[in-house]
Formats: sequence, C-alpha cells, structure tokens
Amino acid sequence: MIRPIVHDTVFLSRKSDPATAADLTVAKDLRDTLAAHRDGCVGMAANMIGFNKRIIIVSLGMFDMVMLNPVIVKKAGAFETEEGCLSLTGVRKTTRYQKITVRYQDEQLKSHTQEFTGWTAQIIQHECDHLEGILI
Repeated sequence: MIRPIVHDTVFLSRKSDPATAADLTVAKDLRDTLAAHRDGCVGMAANMIGFNKRIIIVSLGMFDMVMLNPVIVKKAGAFETEEGCLSLTGVRKTTRYQKITVRYQDEQLKSHTQEFTGWTAQIIQHECDHLEGILI
C-alpha cells in the first residue's frame, strides 16, 4: 500500500522501536511507497510513512533492499555533503562516510553483515539517521 509521507518533525524525531516479524507488512508498504516516489527518492525509513519501526529500504538501481534493525558497526572515509529528504524541505549539510559495514536482518529475518560504499552507503546512513530520530 502506498502510504502518505510524514512531515511532522516531532514524530520524525522519535527513536524507532525494533522491528519484528509482525512488522513485515511495513516493509511491503515501504516498497510500494518508494516505487510511487521513485523519481525523487532513493531510500526511505518506516517513520517516513508513519511507523516508528527500525526498517529502511534503499534503491540499488535494479532492485530495492529492505533492512530490518540495521546498525552501522563500522565507518571509514568521512566526507562533507548536503542531502535532501522527502519528509523535509530544503537541503542540509552533514558528515557521511565513504565505506560502512551494516548488520541487519532481511525480510526472511535472516541476519547479515555487509559492507557498502559510495552512494549506497550514503543512502543507508541517511535512513539510519531517521531511525535514530536525527533529522537530516
């Protein structure tokens, strides 16, 4: 189901709760909502569609990757950049890392630890900030 985008900064500033198997429908809604906004969006967090759960989705070009309970466990190569967000107006300066390692669960609740670089790493960092209630 395509969900409306949340713009309420009070809601977006709340730290997200862990995701469980009961939250897999939220992942499906994230897929549908990202697809509907594909022209201007490359990733989303569950709180952007009204669910305070630790779930993100990242566009990897040919497919989208859902991560439940992602945690960035390693970062390298800091750089300064500016980012926009579908939930917020304008762009903001932030520090990101060129290479990150993320521990997460897939939609089958299987655990993974994976390294990401470049643009994909930047998207994941932005969405993980959403899960922490950090508005970038």
